Amino acid sequence: MTDLEIAHGVTMRPITEIAETLGLPKEEIILYGKYKAKIPLKYLDRTKVNNARLILVSAISPTPAGEGKTTVSIGLAQAMNRLGKKTTVVLREPSLGPVFGVKGGATGGGYSQVLPMEDINLHFTGDFAAIEKAHNLLAALIDNNIQSKTRSLGIDPRTVSWRRVMDMNDRSLRTIIVGLGGTASGIPRETGFDITAASEVMAILCLAEDFIDLKRRLGNIFVGYTYDKKPIYARDLHAEGAMAALLKDAIMPNLVQTLEGTPAIIHGGPFANIAQGTNSVIATKMAMSHSDFVVTEAGFGFDLGAEKFMDIKCKSAGLHPDAVVLVATVRALKYHGGQSLKDLATPSVENLAKGIGNLQKHLENMALFGICPVVAINRFATDTDAELAYIENACKELNVPCVLADVWGAGGKGAEALGDKVIKVAEQCADTFKALYDWNWTPEKKIETIAHEVYGAKAVDYTAQARAALKTVYDLGLDKLPVCVAKTQKSLSDNPDLLGRPKDFVVTVRDIEIAAGAEFIIPITGQIMRMPGLPPTPSAEKIDIDNDGNITGLF
Repeated sequence: MTDLEIAHGVTMRPITEIAETLGLPKEEIILYGKYKAKIPLKYLDRTKVNNARLILVSAISPTPAGEGKTTVSIGLAQAMNRLGKKTTVVLREPSLGPVFGVKGGATGGGYSQVLPMEDINLHFTGDFAAIEKAHNLLAALIDNNIQSKTRSLGIDPRTVSWRRVMDMNDRSLRTIIVGLGGTASGIPRETGFDITAASEVMAILCLAEDFIDLKRRLGNIFVGYTYDKKPIYARDLHAEGAMAALLKDAIMPNLVQTLEGTPAIIHGGPFANIAQGTNSVIATKMAMSHSDFVVTEAGFGFDLGAEKFMDIKCKSAGLHPDAVVLVATVRALKYHGGQSLKDLATPSVENLAKGIGNLQKHLENMALFGICPVVAINRFATDTDAELAYIENACKELNVPCVLADVWGAGGKGAEALGDKVIKVAEQCADTFKALYDWNWTPEKKIETIAHEVYGAKAVDYTAQARAALKTVYDLGLDKLPVCVAKTQKSLSDNPDLLGRPKDFVVTVRDIEIAAGAEFIIPITGQIMRMPGLPPTPSAEKIDIDNDGNITGLF
């Protein structure tokens, strides 16, 4: 059966019952129909957060073959509940861009899904729309001030870096001209659209601790300079109050359930190649204040989402993972070893051996943070015993536990062995977590530490544009912020064509962008797409709805 058919075959529990399993009064949650709700912020009990154990799920460098990180996260949480541990899974919200594009939805798969999958993939509770409106409000206020003759701050339009956003893949909007149509229609200037998941407002929402912190961060958004070189922030436009008002409901985390009735909190959705790639601090802490174990995931491979989870989210929020699950598949590792995508079902220990270096490097990276790893092999029917044994032996040589899991085909039951191992590791592992770098280091030292230690680069090069941007970072006093490196997810390097475990490469920093509200700077490496385009055959062409309101074609 398809994921949608499996989802439709389940009788969901009322969301009020799911809330009660977490100790949340059913009268207090804010209902969005029978199966979705928002949790008021007053139910985040910060005194209980540290009582829970936090499990991070990451993965090897992603491939077109797929690794199933979200599916494993959901299956693992279901398994841990089956093993008697009160567990909640905390995930990001899907973006409509991938849903209608090529990647599809982000609600898991098979018997490890979050429900209702159609609603979660399509609009959900409106959080993305609210973030989009808050972001675009600031854009409108900027252009309005540039146009103003009486209250102008003297903003130089050439320095404005704040673009507009929408939650859809639309390449035609990447670069546009606004202000055409005469003097009454604004000042003409070049700008463009990014996808909503790449918005700094999204990153801010997911790092904010409460409304006060949200408004402070929104006010700190860097807009550009005046003609006399004075920096302008959103607070200078008095934008933060109205922006926060638009996010009044969006700041509250969303409660749904898995296919087996495990509580699932889904909130925020920043991309991991341009932002921190993890769900909100509020959602994570909300789950931790009502659970014994919390399973969460970070976008793309360990080198991107997990590194940012550790160095940005954990450091900012005072969190640390008690164990980290690294998801791998035989198929993906063979792809890293040079096997063609259409031939991945063909057994090949030889290609697996060539690609295993990618897994090994990610495991070595985990040791840099002093965390306890568990490898989860997301099993496919085409995997052979010899291939599985090869991965297990490779993990054994690194003294890392390795467990097979069948979360797509068997749900929580298929991950019980994984859940048992994760519980033991989390409860027995000494707390030796440490961030990779000190925020007080220079930006150059922070960037180079990540490039050398995590990516395996031999050197870092900076373009003239990046050097000029570094000077701006220092001039604005933002050099003590962490770095959120924008890099391809397809490779440990900044070249998407270098698969496996590349060595002796140079990382080139093309530019450095400022996210003063999110409180990080963004070194740009390679070509990072902030507004994706649709593929030749987009997923949208397969999605339909009948006269009874039943949706088909989602996956």
